[in-house]
Amino acid sequence: MAFDWEVPLIAAPMAGGPSTPELVAAVNGAGGIGFLAAGYRTVDSTLEQIRRTRELTDRPFGLNLFVPAPPSDPGPVAAYRERLLPEAERWGVELPAGIRPDRDGWEAKLEALLRDPVPYVSYTFGLPGPDEAAAIRAAGIRQLGTVTGPEEARAATALGLDALVVQGPEAGGHRGTHRAEDVPGTLPLIQLLATVREVTPLPLIAAGGLGDGPAVAAALRAGAIAAQLGTAYLRTDESGASAAHRRALVEIPDTTVTRVFTGRPARALRNAFIARHDGHAPAAYPEVHHLTQPLRAAAARHDDPSGMHLWAGTAHASAREGGAAEVTRALWEEARRA
Repeated sequence: MAFDWEVPLIAAPMAGGPSTPELVAAVNGAGGIGFLAAGYRTVDSTLEQIRRTRELTDRPFGLNLFVPAPPSDPGPVAAYRERLLPEAERWGVELPAGIRPDRDGWEAKLEALLRDPVPYVSYTFGLPGPDEAAAIRAAGIRQLGTVTGPEEARAATALGLDALVVQGPEAGGHRGTHRAEDVPGTLPLIQLLATVREVTPLPLIAAGGLGDGPAVAAALRAGAIAAQLGTAYLRTDESGASAAHRRALVEIPDTTVTRVFTGRPARALRNAFIARHDGHAPAAYPEVHHLTQPLRAAAARHDDPSGMHLWAGTAHASAREGGAAEVTRALWEEARRA
């Protein structure tokens, strides 16, 4: 599979605001490939982001989709809601009750892509069905599956996808496990690449904790054809990350993997909310995401990082300020030297 890059660096899709058309275009302009994040967006908002990206760049780009999961048991979600009521009182917000199943507009987004294809689509939290993957392939869209281990890699290969994004435990934000209840593996990215290579002939893209040129070079030496970076772009001019999130990347030293914010394991900067509730959130996604959303939004409105979901990979302290194009060029030059 031939990829449309001059520089084998990919701007990871970061749902919730950090990924912007401007960020995608800037990375494209430096020879890499940027990905938009459709997660949590309506189909109309997703289409608007695609339209804006096409205005800013004439180079290929990608779109990431969240694969929906079966509804979760409401009992543990209700119990976690009770635990969070003092947080809601503190912030003066209401917590939703009886959260309905949410498929993140999956079917509508697929239909929109079939009508108006983008060059690349990647999947997180699972895989499309065989008929869905076949339809996307017939539309001329190249498909990338996010995998966190060999079992998921086998499934993606059998589905006929074009490449795999191998996500190591160092990655910021959600681990891309195909089931919310799965406990993500801890095998470091470089070793994980070798393990996945044993079970698939597909091209591998390395993701997780790649914050500088030498780390990118190590992933490429380990057999990846490209490196996907997310946290490395959070402090760039084109990022949609909040000011509080940007500050926290350099002020909070430690990260941890937790379910407290969304019900799925995700790596975040360790803050007070995590300290109070880690280990108590059920494996229920996206129900816990919707449950805690008012709390996180209130913390963000008050510019208070102690209650925000501050997604960050293990190399967060290396995230750089400046234009995303300049950061991309610098990372690649460092990788070449390494």
